[in-house]
Amino acid sequence: MGFISSLKKAFSKPYKTVSVAEAKDLLASGAALIDVRSAEEWRSGRAPQARHIPLDRLQSGFAGTNTTGINKNKPVIAVCASGVRSASAARLLASQGYQAYSLRGGMGAWRSAGEPVR
Repeated sequence: MGFISSLKKAFSKPYKTVSVAEAKDLLASGAALIDVRSAEEWRSGRAPQARHIPLDRLQSGFAGTNTTGINKNKPVIAVCASGVRSASAARLLASQGYQAYSLRGGMGAWRSAGEPVR
């Protein structure tokens, strides 16, 4: 592997960032949506199909054995408030062999797109 290829690999993201529309398509095809926000944020409104796994719990769930219960055979989309924590979650999931995605813009983008919130 050449130097440029090594640099590209070192700085590439192991996950994909998706728009709300792309996330909806993935969800329609069986992907899971995990909300990595705090419990207080979760209670303030969430996507109806989301499962709540705060980022700190997700991180500790992979310290040793996966106790998160996320199906490894399906794509996983992480969502937070703005997209920063979901990127960390997606990176972690990808490092564990998941097909991981981060929702660009987080719940703000979800709401702006007119998607349901409960």
